Amino acid sequence: MIRRLLVVSAAFAITAGTMGGGSVAYAQADQVSSDDQTAKYVELLRTDIKTKKVAIITEVLLLTDEQGSKFWPIYREYDLGLSTLGDTKISLIRSYADSYDAMTDEQAKVLAKQWFKLQEDHMKLLKKYFGRIEKDLGSTTAAKWLQIENQIDLLIDLQIASNLPLIK
Repeated sequence: MIRRLLVVSAAFAITAGTMGGGSVAYAQADQVSSDDQTAKYVELLRTDIKTKKVAIITEVLLLTDEQGSKFWPIYREYDLGLSTLGDTKISLIRSYADSYDAMTDEQAKVLAKQWFKLQEDHMKLLKKYFGRIEKDLGSTTAAKWLQIENQIDLLIDLQIASNLPLIK
């Protein structure tokens, strides 16, 4: 029960807290009764986030058609990598939830090491795609994209953290 609650709570926080418009989804969260339903719910929230991120990036970057034809294929590749990291983050939250009631020192150590690895992989992904965007569109556009990504990531992480209780 705590596992499902933590995973759904974190997924809800990602959408409701950072991108708005999640109140209907939250009302339905109590109805989630299986891992399969939880996975479907998380995927629905992810789709909503991705749509809203694209809208924000489009609004802020103000790319010309030519720039957009270069940027968006690169961004879609980046987003695939980010989805993989998102899967890892959800898995880490599930592991935390599974261990929450009886967390051992060893489990806490393993979870911490997995979190460090996730952070390192995320930084590698950002660096890789910053370089690709910079090469095709210049440093200013790449830096602006990086700022947008960082701000959204920080909001998402804050929402997740605020919905996950500290280890007992």
